[in-house]
Amino acid sequence: MSGSLVLQIAIGIVAGTVLSLISPDAAKSSMLLGNLFVQALKAVAPVLVLVLVASAIANRRKSHTSQLRPIVLMYLVGTGAAALLAVTMSTLFPTTLALQVTDVSNSAPQGIAEVLGGLLHKLVDNPVNAILNANYIGILVWGVLLGIFLHHAADSTRQLLADLSDAVTHIVRIVIRLAPIGIFGLVAGNLAVSGLSVLANYAQILTVLLSCMFIMALLINPLIVWVKTRRNPYPIVFTALRESGVTAFFTRSSAANIPVNLALCERLDLEKDTYAVSIPLGATINMGGAAITITVLTLAATHTLGIDVDLPTALLLSVIAALSACGASGVAGGSLLLIPLSCSLFGISNDIAMQVVAVGFVISVLQDSAETALNSSTDVVFTAAVAGKQ
Repeated sequence: MSGSLVLQIAIGIVAGTVLSLISPDAAKSSMLLGNLFVQALKAVAPVLVLVLVASAIANRRKSHTSQLRPIVLMYLVGTGAAALLAVTMSTLFPTTLALQVTDVSNSAPQGIAEVLGGLLHKLVDNPVNAILNANYIGILVWGVLLGIFLHHAADSTRQLLADLSDAVTHIVRIVIRLAPIGIFGLVAGNLAVSGLSVLANYAQILTVLLSCMFIMALLINPLIVWVKTRRNPYPIVFTALRESGVTAFFTRSSAANIPVNLALCERLDLEKDTYAVSIPLGATINMGGAAITITVLTLAATHTLGIDVDLPTALLLSVIAALSACGASGVAGGSLLLIPLSCSLFGISNDIAMQVVAVGFVISVLQDSAETALNSSTDVVFTAAVAGKQ
């Protein structure tokens, strides 16, 4: 319980890989450990977000309120930059897909109005329903409202809220310490079931996707942080990738990684009143990886169909991808069902668009994992750039 969590996770990854090679059947059975770990994270995250946000705002000081604005701006700039990067890379290295008829369920949103409408419905969700369904937008709204109206409550009430926040945080720490066992099960099970050979036919599109995400994580995000802080951004970038990105890579859920990010922010000694709000907010709107996925796969479809994409249309695609990415759910594969929305911009039929979605699910073994790692680690990087104690 007191050892290096990163080292323990690394051991879990190696052990899971070895087990999948030696005994695939045992590796498949060990998937239960991974599923239990992810379920535990998802179970504590909604309650943690509600309590932390409400407590942080109820006990906030004015200096911390002003810190949220630059963080939100960095989230929006980062997501937009990711979409533009994806357009650039897809133009320089055009890729095509072998589209076939598939039985993928047609449940994607049909327009930007539907995406925005869904967001508005999430905003006014019942708080109990929001927690049960992990609707983090609704949870954030209720947490903010409770915090605002409890800010002037009796000291004993605000202290009770702070104590409840601490108690839930301790529960989360116990769950996070089980990460090496959970990741061991996820790695072993996933490799035993699907392996990596299935990705060979999609090497080119994967290369473009992963290259965009690496450039975003190692060049563009650090540049955004440097512009804000005028300090070397790489220490916090590498720390976030190591301690947040690795866990997010295997859980493949921004929502499930919220407790991990909150614990990391605490270890980094960031301002709690700020990160208690910015981290769950980032899991909802800071979706650079999702913007990359939506843009690259959409442009791959246009290249496959021989559709010319001019610069104004490409810029419009970037805006739509960035907006759609903010509406992507915090679960595995959440960004893929938004691809038909961006495909509709080029007159691509929904049947063909859903085939592109099917390709996305095939490559999601790496694509969705890397996307989540980028999204989640960036939440910590941008928060640290503003909320670090000077």
